[in-house]
Amino acid sequence: MNYTEVLSNLNARIVRLNNDTEIESFESGNEDLNCFLLNDAKDYLASLLSITYTLQNDTDIVAYYCLSNDRLSQQAEDKSIWNKINRLISNKKRRKSYPAVKIGRLAVSKKFANMGIGTMIIKGIKELYENTSLQNAGCRFIIVDAYKNALSFYEKNGFRYLTENDKNDATRIMYFDLKDC
Repeated sequence: MNYTEVLSNLNARIVRLNNDTEIESFESGNEDLNCFLLNDAKDYLASLLSITYTLQNDTDIVAYYCLSNDRLSQQAEDKSIWNKINRLISNKKRRKSYPAVKIGRLAVSKKFANMGIGTMIIKGIKELYENTSLQNAGCRFIIVDAYKNALSFYEKNGFRYLTENDKNDATRIMYFDLKDC
């Protein structure tokens, strides 16, 4: 099922959060993700740090995600991983960092869990950024600081680890190369 079909089946639409958006409740099962949407998303928008999008139907916020500009940078301690990334780029264009879009948060309501909505959102983000005619600025990678309990989700969606040095951290840096679409 593609992005449009999932939206249609849920009778849902994507809504860009603005200062007037009213959010009464959201429960994903992760308190940090819930609190961000309910308490912080508008502040991030006002501070120009990220833009939050909700996937909603007539009665519920089904899911949300936020995006911001970022970069994929070399981790000094993991030169072998960086060398693999650099080999994807022609010699003349190689740098110490590359433009990326960051998924700052992504959460699906418990009510709509296990329906493929998170994967659908990832596919939609990939489609948006791999289509260079839709981009307003260059972007080669999608990155995320993934919570430990979400690592397998991002792996299934084609993301790779940027470093092995964050194995024991609460989150791990992962990336997706848009040229893999």
